[in-house]
Amino acid sequence: QVQLVESGGGLVQAGGSLRLSCAGSGGIFSNYAMGWFRQAPGKAREFVATITWSGGSTDYADSVKGRFTISRDNAKNTVYLQMNSLKPEDTAVYYCAAILSLISRLYTYPYEYSYWGQGTQVTVSS
Repeated sequence: QVQLVESGGGLVQAGGSLRLSCAGSGGIFSNYAMGWFRQAPGKAREFVATITWSGGSTDYADSVKGRFTISRDNAKNTVYLQMNSLKPEDTAVYYCAAILSLISRLYTYPYEYSYWGQGTQVTVSS
C-alpha cells in the first residue's frame, strides 16, 4: 500500500511560482509512474502532468505546457511539480497519484491511478 503526501501549496499572485512536492512511502517508489491532477470547485478532476517510473518521459495538459515541469527523485521517494507563470485559472486542489508501472507508458486519466494523496490547495490571485 502506497501512501502519498503533497505539500507546497499556498497563495500566490498571478505570474508567480510554486513548487509542489509529493512524498511516497509504503512501496518501492521507483516502481510507480506518477501523475499530478487538479480539481477546481464545481469541476471534474483534470490531468496536469505525468512522469514515467524512470523520469525518462513526461506529458502535460495543453493548459500548462511550457509553464509547469514535473520531475522526480527516486532516491528521495518524491515527485515534484514546478509551476511558473501561474494564472488565476490554475487555482485548484492539486493531487498526486501513483500507478504501479515499469513500462515507459504515460497515464493521463484519473481512473488509471491506484493511489492518491490528500491534495494541497493552490490559490492564484489576480
